[in-house]
Parts: sequence; structure tokens; C-alpha cells
Amino acid sequence: MVLLVILANLQTPIVQLLKCSSTLTIHQIFQLHAAILISPPSIDPNIPAVKLISAYTSHANDQQALLVFHHHHSNPNLIAWNSILKSLSSHNKWTQTLHYFNTLLLLDSSISPDEYTFTSVLKACAGLLVTKKGEKTHGMVLRRGHHSNLFIMNSLVDMYFKFRQVRVARLLFDEMCVKDVVSWNTLISGYCSTGDVIGARELFDVMVERSIVSWSAMIAGYTHSGDLDKARDLFDKMPERNVICWNAMIAGYTQNERYSDAIRLFREMQRPVESGRILTPNDVTLVCVLSACAHLGALDLGKWVHGFIKRKKMELNLFLGNALCDMYAKSGCIAEAKEIFHRMIHKDVVSWSIIISGLAMHGKAKEALVCFSDMRSMGINPNDITFLGVLSACTHAGLVEDGIRYFDLMCLEFEIPPKVEHYGCMVDLLSRAGRLEEAEGMIQTMKVAPNVVVWGALLGGCRIHSDIDRGQRVVERILELDPEHPGSYVYLYNAYSSAGRLEDAAACRLKMRSRQVVKTPACSWIEVNTTVYEFFMGDRSHPRIEQILEATRELSGKLRVVGYRPDTSVVSQSIDEEEKENALSMHSEKLAFAFGLISTSEGTLIRIVKNLRVCNDCHDWMKLASTAVNREIILRDRSRFHHFKDGSCSCNDYW
Repeated sequence: MVLLVILANLQTPIVQLLKCSSTLTIHQIFQLHAAILISPPSIDPNIPAVKLISAYTSHANDQQALLVFHHHHSNPNLIAWNSILKSLSSHNKWTQTLHYFNTLLLLDSSISPDEYTFTSVLKACAGLLVTKKGEKTHGMVLRRGHHSNLFIMNSLVDMYFKFRQVRVARLLFDEMCVKDVVSWNTLISGYCSTGDVIGARELFDVMVERSIVSWSAMIAGYTHSGDLDKARDLFDKMPERNVICWNAMIAGYTQNERYSDAIRLFREMQRPVESGRILTPNDVTLVCVLSACAHLGALDLGKWVHGFIKRKKMELNLFLGNALCDMYAKSGCIAEAKEIFHRMIHKDVVSWSIIISGLAMHGKAKEALVCFSDMRSMGINPNDITFLGVLSACTHAGLVEDGIRYFDLMCLEFEIPPKVEHYGCMVDLLSRAGRLEEAEGMIQTMKVAPNVVVWGALLGGCRIHSDIDRGQRVVERILELDPEHPGSYVYLYNAYSSAGRLEDAAACRLKMRSRQVVKTPACSWIEVNTTVYEFFMGDRSHPRIEQILEATRELSGKLRVVGYRPDTSVVSQSIDEEEKENALSMHSEKLAFAFGLISTSEGTLIRIVKNLRVCNDCHDWMKLASTAVNREIILRDRSRFHHFKDGSCSCNDYW
């Protein structure tokens, strides 16, 4: 407020602050903008406009930049045009970039586009993959005599790589009279983007001068191809590292689902280098780390990152806000996710999709649907991810008619073609409700080929409603797609056993052995004191395993007194009842819970993440355990969250 009062009364501070506008916070920029509107400085109006556009762009606020461009002057010069083109292209608003470029050419023939104009336009052409427009712009570059400009040539090489015209890109590179390290980096990145990592490495090896960007581009190439060992080897050999190369390696681990490695590398990044200096992570680093935290449920580290953002007074921009919201939602803290969401100044369709999916995962279907309605009233159109969240909300709450209505809305009003995931949600919704005939009919009329997941959703309904005949047909379909699908064999074995068809059950077991079918190993993670611990079913590798097993046995004994009876039907092995009960006690989520119990203080909330669906036995066990030890338990399985408290679960036993 003090800044605004000063600016409203003095002309000089406005001019001075405009020179350093890119260093101001978003709120200070708003104040400066307001002051200029109240008392415009007596200078060329293009100057404050360009400075404000640049400042808003640095804070990822391209919409405000557009408002400045349209309202602060009626006769923009080339610098102003270039500023808005750069703002739009840097935020991937490529269609708008080309629109404003065309407007520039139509409105003012006296303004001749320069190297800064063309670099933004070529980037937009590359982003949209509009080959003809890109080639036309290339022709314009040649006619206007910019073919020897280094920046434009680098942009052209990059564009043709994006178009997959590798020969043209390489020809342009070879014809360049002057090349800088950016030129070489563009070439290396281009070869990596087309999957030619070997070609990129050959270029990298002959480079006379390698920059950190060169190393980072090569590391990113290896990570994109999935060769993380070579990427890490290159990373370890770097003579010096900055935040860019750390980001390349951390992002590589995250993109390849090696989340624990991403977190370990981030911790290593926090250690002082030889000079004693500690590298400061930027928003790209933090977004990658928050993604890893979200997948592992590493809430303590996620909270540390949030605290770091606050301590460093970093702007909660769109990307950081989305990442934080997603991390809290996937770590079981939906209230915190909602708080972050409501604090975000700017929200896009990704932001709304995250909060809708988060509410759906936590069983808050009504809130998710209200959010969807609010999103539409704000003029933001949903995408396929948004509808996936909406349909998941209906599925988790059993809202069959609502689910059908939203599915029709997606297809008819928004004309979004359903993907296999959307069909999977609908089949799951109908199957759980016992409408198996409709679910099977939907599969038969799908516009995309049904996969194992879709048929598996129907199989789940057959299991719930004991439709063995239909279940057998579904299993046949699944095994056609995946002859070693373990869930199908387990279903058949259990279905035959429960129906007393012991010979069929034995034959099913023999077939599993002959085909060497192995079930996906159940795995659970729990974070204690910022360290994530991993437990597999039957795992005895933990150094405190004896204490863990003792805690499990002691608790199971207490639960039996209040009505717990082991559900041995979930055990598929051909063993006696006592052995089945022992097998149940070694389920990964029970081991993780017991470890949390002996490792945290009384009353501490316990959070667990599991890679598979929680079984009926563990679900009943957790409900009773929440009362017996007076702990709230949050368990995230592969499809949703279960909040266990006072003997009940948030899913209302519908999962």
C-alpha cells in the first residue's frame, strides 16, 4: 500500500521502478500498473507498456500482459509487438502468437518484423506443428534478409526438428556461417527428440566447447529414451553443475517413475558443493520433486517444499500451485489441497482437473461435481482429464445416473471422444451397481478397442455379484489380450473354490504354474521422519521386522476380541486355514501400519500408500485398528483414498 501511495504522488519513482519491473512481486506489479493508470508518466506510452508486459510475463500472467498491450497504447511500436509475441509464445499460447503476428502484418505495413519477432513466430509454428505456416515464415525470413541471423537460424533448426524434417534441420545447421553453443545444443536436443540418442552423443563427443546446457540436453536425451543409467553416468561426470542439469536428472527420474531416486537426488542437491555454496532449487526442480512426493505419498518432504516456497517468498505461479495442490491431494490432505487451490490467483483447466480428481479420490463426490459446475461457470472448458475426474467421482460414490449424464455431456456437448479410461470408469460404475448387462453392452459398442482394464472392471462386478458364467466369458477375453494376466486366474480359482468346483480350481492352479503366471507383488510405502519405507507382502528384510510382526500379532489379537475374523477367502494359495491367516498378517499394508505404530508417537495419524487395491480383510482390519489404537489411518490404494477413523471408512465400504 505504501508503494501505491508514493507512486500516486510522484512521477519519478514510476520511471525508476519500470527499469526494475521484472524484479517486483506480482502484487507490486499490480500496484505499479494501478499507479500508471491513475497518473500516466510523461514518456512514450510504449515504454511502460513493454515493461509491464515483460513483468507480467515473468510471473506467468500472459492474460494481464494482453490487457496491457490492448489498453496502454493505441499505436504500438515493434518493441511492443515483440513483447506480446514473446509473452504468448513463452507460455505456449501458439495460436494466439500467430494471430497477433498476422494482425501486425495486416495493420501496419511500416513495421518490419525483426529477429525477435521471427523467433517467437517460429517457436509457435514448431509448437503447433504447422509445417506449411513454418515454411511460409521461413520464406519470409529469407525475403527480408534475416537468413544469416544466428537467433533465427537456431529457431529454424529447432522448428524443422519439431516437424521431424531432420535432413532439413541438419542442412540448415551445416550452412550456418556462425554457430554458437546454442546452435550445437539445439542440434543435440533435436536428435534426442527424434529418438536418435546415438547421433546426439556423436555430436556431443565432437563438440569443442560444451556448456552446462549441452550436458543437460544429452542427459535429457538419455532419460527420454529410458536409459537412466547412461544419463546418471553422464551427470556424475559433469565438471560442474548448475540447477538446469540437476533438474534434467531429477525430471528424468520422475518421468520414468523412479520417484525414490528423484527424491534421493534432490536431497543430494541440498548438500554444499566444494565451494561451500548450496544450489537453490527453482520452480522446475520443485515441481518435479512435488510430483515424486505425490506418487510416493511423501507428505513430510512435500510440506518441506511448501515451507521452502514460503521462506524464499517464491511466487505461487500456476505450475507450482498445481504441483502443490496435486501433492496434497495425493498425500491424503484434501483440505490443504483445497486451500492451495483457492489461494491460487490464476487457475487453468489443469488446476480444476486436479482438485476435481482429488475430491473424487477422497470420496467427496458431491464437492467434485460442484467444482465442475463452478469451473464451467468461470468459462473454462473441461478436457478429457477433467471428465475422467468427474466420472471417477460418480464411480466412487455409486452415482450411476449422474455418471451416465456426464458421459453423455462429454460426448455430445463438448464433443470429447471417450478414451479407454473413460469407458473403464463407466463399466466400473455400472458393474459395481449390478448392471452387468449394460456394462457388457457398453464394452461391445466402444469406439476404441477395450483393454484389460476395461474387461477387468466388468470382472470386478462379476466377482461382487457372483456372476460366475459371465465372469468366465470375461476371463476368456482378458486372457486373449494378456495370456498371463494374474488377476483372471485368481478370479477363476476363487470362483471355482467358492462354488465347490474343486477340480476346476485345481486345474486353474496348475495352469498358473505351467505358464509361470506371477501376481504383481503388493507393495506399500509409509513415510516416517521424512524417510519413505517400502514393504512388500511377506517382506522380512526390514531391520525391525521382529518388532513389526510382534505389533501385528498383538493388534490382531485385540481385534479378534472386538469381532475381527480373518477373511481367508482373499488368499488364493492352496494352504490350510492357519497358514492362510499367517499369510494375511504379512500383507504389505499391515506391515507398513505396524511399523508406523511403533515408530511414531501415540495419536499420530498414519499414512500409507499401496500399489494395488486394498483387500476386504485388510479393509476390515484397518477399520477396527483405527478404534483399537485410537489412530486415524489414511490409506491410498490404486484407485482411491480410505480414511479410517473410529471404526469406519470414508468409502462407506464401497470401493
